Amino acid sequence: MSAICYKPKSFREPSLAIIGAATNIIEEYQAEGFTLTLRQLYYQFVARGWIANKQSEYDRLGKIISDARMAGYIDWEAIEDRTRFLRSNPHWSSTQHILRTVSEQYAIDKWKGQDARVEVWIEKDALVGVIENVCRTEDVPFFACRGYSSQSELWRASQRIYDHVIEEQRVVVIHLGDHDPSGIDMTRDIEDRLRTFLDWHGAYVGRGEDVEVRRIALNMSQVEEFSPPPNPAKLTDSRVDGYLRKFGSSSWELDALDPRHIERLILNEIEDLRDPDLWAVAQEEEQSDKKRLGELASQEESP
Repeated sequence: MSAICYKPKSFREPSLAIIGAATNIIEEYQAEGFTLTLRQLYYQFVARGWIANKQSEYDRLGKIISDARMAGYIDWEAIEDRTRFLRSNPHWSSTQHILRTVSEQYAIDKWKGQDARVEVWIEKDALVGVIENVCRTEDVPFFACRGYSSQSELWRASQRIYDHVIEEQRVVVIHLGDHDPSGIDMTRDIEDRLRTFLDWHGAYVGRGEDVEVRRIALNMSQVEEFSPPPNPAKLTDSRVDGYLRKFGSSSWELDALDPRHIERLILNEIEDLRDPDLWAVAQEEEQSDKKRLGELASQEESP
């Protein structure tokens, strides 16, 4: 735990109540392997009816949480900023160390031989931490689009996807985004631009074809089931007219959906597309290889 008092502060009772509630929510999700962003924490407060869904309340919560962390009330590792982080080269203390690391990280391509390949694309970089564990566990590539994907990244994706198509594997791109005018349109945009690149190769994009873009969240069925806090649809969005006709004047953020439900949605899609028997054989092969590498590392470490 990293709760350190850098700047003591006395809090009034309402703020102490918020700090206590935040700590309980944080611990609940940490117990299941999730680290929340400030925005996800905010939506937990809104969903429980503890604060109103408006910018001033988000700003107020952020100030209280920031002060509480500085005062040592909240663990510094309990909330993360997934959009800003240090990148560096890996280092090892010895050749034995790298051998041990390789033996632990070794993995084969367990999707090779499956009828389908899966990638998970999510609109927001800040939500990568929600999908990372399930994607890594199930050996599925994942990607933060950061809104509308760049032309360069979609072209690279098309080349990567086509490599699987020529190996006679169907590719399913699972997409998750906000339920707002642009967030809904982003799924269409991904499909249209992948179609432009892949048509040139003779690969076909669409349900039941070589490549499918499958939006699994945030959809209206989930809005109706889980009632996430609504926001007004942005009237300045160029796509708002069509959205208003179809969905009305409210919009919803993916951040407001429980991270556990997002993870389960992704896992359900993966399991639906994967042959469990082929997967079990691949897992067994991988574990056997890792065991041999571990034995080699142990031999190198022996005096």
